This record gives sequence, structure tokens and C-alpha cells, in this order.
Amino acid sequence: MNTRGHLIRAAVSIALVGAAGCSAATAGSGVPGPAATVPASPSASASGPAPKGQSTGRYLVFYAEGKREAALKAVQDAGGELDGGDERLGYLIARIGDPERVGADPSVVGVTPDRPIGMASSALAARRAPAPAPAGHRPGVLPSGGQGPVKPEPLAHLQWDMEMIGATATGSYAKARGKRSVLVGVIDTGIDATHPDIAPNFNKELSRSFLPAGVSSAADGHRGKDCGRTGCAEYAGVDGEGHGTHVASTIGSPINGLGIAGVAPDVSLVDLRAGTDEGLFFLKPTMDALAYAADVGIDVVNMSFFVDPWQFNCTDNPEDSPAERLDQRGIIEGMRRAVDYARRHGVTLITAIGNTGIDLGRPERDGMSPNYPKGAAKVRRIDNSCITVPTELDGVISVTAVGPSGNKAGYSDYGLEQADIAAPGGDLFDTASPIVGVRRGILAAAPESVLRAARRIDDKGNPRDASVVRDCRGGTCAYYRYLEGTSMAAPHVTGVAAIIIGRFGVPGKGGLTMDPAEVERLLYASAVPKACPAAGGSGSGGRADQVCEGGKRKNGFFGHGIVNADRAAVISR
Repeated sequence: MNTRGHLIRAAVSIALVGAAGCSAATAGSGVPGPAATVPASPSASASGPAPKGQSTGRYLVFYAEGKREAALKAVQDAGGELDGGDERLGYLIARIGDPERVGADPSVVGVTPDRPIGMASSALAARRAPAPAPAGHRPGVLPSGGQGPVKPEPLAHLQWDMEMIGATATGSYAKARGKRSVLVGVIDTGIDATHPDIAPNFNKELSRSFLPAGVSSAADGHRGKDCGRTGCAEYAGVDGEGHGTHVASTIGSPINGLGIAGVAPDVSLVDLRAGTDEGLFFLKPTMDALAYAADVGIDVVNMSFFVDPWQFNCTDNPEDSPAERLDQRGIIEGMRRAVDYARRHGVTLITAIGNTGIDLGRPERDGMSPNYPKGAAKVRRIDNSCITVPTELDGVISVTAVGPSGNKAGYSDYGLEQADIAAPGGDLFDTASPIVGVRRGILAAAPESVLRAARRIDDKGNPRDASVVRDCRGGTCAYYRYLEGTSMAAPHVTGVAAIIIGRFGVPGKGGLTMDPAEVERLLYASAVPKACPAAGGSGSGGRADQVCEGGKRKNGFFGHGIVNADRAAVISR
């Protein structure tokens, strides 16, 4: 049974993997593991439109270039009401009861439900509000932009991933660690701003949540105030799932004498929260986060997720209803526009390729979609015209995962066209490595509140199993956990991109700026090329069905090679 790591954004906690090779996911997305319990509503249902004549469903209506007024007329002719929009990305927000009628208008290119997300109670929101960050840096933290010899962090011996890519005390840390003026956006489930191994690098001023105000969960189906284009500052800096905190820590945990260090330990981490505690990422919050990143001068963004509810988005699949086709067209078009907008404004975009272990160039079956509302998933035949978003969009750097041996992880998706670069993501089944057990995963920061809620630590704060590690220095304690997934691989690449921008970026909005195409070129040029396995196939875990195509310089398992921080720290343009 090969269900390991099906979620891009919901990485698998290695302690939950059973002997049979199955795993429990940490967030629901139509695969084994806990799923979000979300009641269906007219604007959320993937099974079809609301009854005709009712203007109760809230939709994003994407219009062709220069066709805003025509699209608005189509909405009004269908009995709909305008409820907002975004001219930057070319869509209206409208309450309509017949999306198919609106979608039939030649001015409209996609109609996607603006799916509701649960509203946290005021008490919950207050309880989850971030405490003030500790003043100053922790003992031993180096000043921003510093170079020269450094001491290894206390848990550095557990970071085989950093050793693999040369992010060590004698490697990139002694040469280039990024700069505080490099802004790294993390579009995820949030970042725990109070974690002692994140707080020194957390940028509170720019951090935002793009979920409706006060939202943490998709559990009750109500909608709060729309945080919209500029986000809600008061709801940033919290992470009720832990995924975003792990990602942010891998990118930029500081060198401060506590726990671990990230790939680029001197950068600024910006929370761009678009995912719920269940790990659901819907279209509008994700687009808003990307557009905001562009507008405020974020340099590089990590996206370890796919846009829900479709793992694969098909524009004209005969097995989908007309409403479902309109939905998927809207997701593709909306994310394409958001990605293009961000790239034009200097944002380098990096994403996890996915955890289903398939060749994205030859997909045949999708049994995960739609994963919202609960129970809506169906098995449908697909082909290469169906794409995963944002992984397969132009301008996005897609990252595959390798285990500690350097072999492609069996769960990692791949593909000659889709794989751009590889990085450590962990692999419990990597028997070619001398590392054993949970340490084959990636160790990074974990929110204490999440671990307590999951009973991963006891009442005294002691870890209950080897998947959680605690480090205490000078009266300050912090927690870390092992996870595996392409979600864990992507932030290694994001960190190296931040090093490159810190070295070659020029003054610009937000601090520094650099052409994303040039960042991408240097990422690939500094990567360590890796050829396909000698047999021409097989990732780790006995996956002989996975066939690697291409040469050493570019192939479907490793893209342009395994990312390398040490080489990026010294490469010349």
C-alpha cells in the first residue's frame, strides 16, 4: 500500500508511518488521514451550481483581457450581484446562482467558487494571537550579513540535509548566509512567530494572513471579514498545524546557539498565511498572498502546497461536470495570473512538486479530487492536459525530494518537463543510507502548542517519541520534529535562492530585488548534477515503476541537480 506523503503541504510526520508503509497525513486532502469536516454550501460544493435564480453563491469570475464590463454584464444578466474584484488579476467577485450561464459568455474564461473557510470564535482568536517576540537576538546570534567562522548549532549533527547541500559551519555559513534585507515569504499554514528559533528572523511588520479575519479552521463553514488584497496583520504569526513553521525554520532559523540553523540564517521571514489548520489552500487567499508579495517587495516565496480542491486541474475533462470544468479553468487562469504578476514584480517562486510518487508527464488517474467538501472525491481518468497548480505553471521552480542517500524519495512526484531541481526532503524507506529510523527525515522547528495538542510531548514538556526533539539553552527551550515530503525539500531551494539574492540583489522595494530568471539560472548553475539511476529507473523504497528520463544535466528525477548552498555562496555571475 503506497500512500506515503500524498499531500504536498501536509507533510507526513515520520512517527506516524506504520510498518506496512502507509502513513497518516497531518491534514485532510482526500487521502488517508484526518480530513476537514466542512459542511457543504452552495458556494463551496464541487458537485454543481446552486439552484438557478438564487444569487447566494460567491464566485470568482475571471474575464478575458479588456472584457471586464462584458463579464459584469454577463453576471448581471444571470441575476448575479457584484461583490468586489481585483483588476490586477482580472476577476470579479460576484454572488450568482447559475455559474454555467455566466461561464458560457465569451468574455469569461473561468468561474470558481470562492470557498468559505471557518470563522474562529473571538475567544479562539485571542488565545491564538502571537505573544510579543523576544527582544533582540538570542545569545550567540550573529549580526545580519556577517561572514566568517561560526560554531555549529547544538542539533547540527542531526541535520544530514544541511550537510548534503553544504549549509554548514565550514560551508556556506562561513561565506554567505543571506541578509536581513532579503525578504522570504512563506505561503503556508502560518509561522509560529514566538518559536525561539524563528523569532529573531521573523518580520512582523510585513506578515499577513489572507484567510478571512480570525480564521484558523475550516470546521464551521462561516465566513469572517475578507482580509483581501492587503491581508490581516493581527492574525499572522500563528500556526495551528505546524507545517509552515517547519518550512520557515528550514529556510531561515538563525545561528543563535539554540537548536538548528536554516539554509539562510540571516534572512527575514515573512508569514503569508493562506492555508487553514487543516492544510487547505483555496484560490483567493493564495492569489491574494502572491499579489501582496509582489506589491511589498518580497524577494522569494515558498509554496509547499497545491491549490485545493483539485490535485489535477483539467479544462475540458468529459468526466467532470460543466461547473467542475469552469472551476478548474478558473483555478488555472487565476493562479497563472497571480504567478505572472509576482514574477513581473521580482518575486522568485519555488514550489514542492508533490507527494504521490507519479510521473506528472504521464498522469492517468486522479482519485483525490475534489477534496472539498468532505466526501466529494471521485476517481476520474486524466491525461497530460491536466496540471497540478502551482507546480506546473510557467515561471515556478518545482522541487523533487531526495533521501539521505541522495536517491529520489519514492513518494516524490517527478517528470522530465516538471522537475526543475532536487533537494533533501527525507525518506523513511531510504535503506541505502546508514542513517536509520526517524532521523531519515528533516528536522526543523515545531510549535509547542501543536505538539501538546497532538500529545507528542507530555505534561512536563518531554518528547514522547524520537520524532520530536527538544533543545534547551540558558533557560530557553525549543521544539523540533522530523517530517518528510517535497514540502520539506522546497524550502532548501528557497533558502539557497535567498543566499543568491543576498549576494547579487540590488536595492529595490522592500530592501533588495533581483530578476527571478537570473536567480533561477544561478540556482541551476550551482546545483550538483545527478544522473538517473544506472538501471534507468527506480527511486528509493523499491519503486521500480518509476522511470527516470533525461541526462545528467537535466532529468525527471533531479531536474538540474541537487541544490547546493556552498556552491551558491561562491558562484560568480
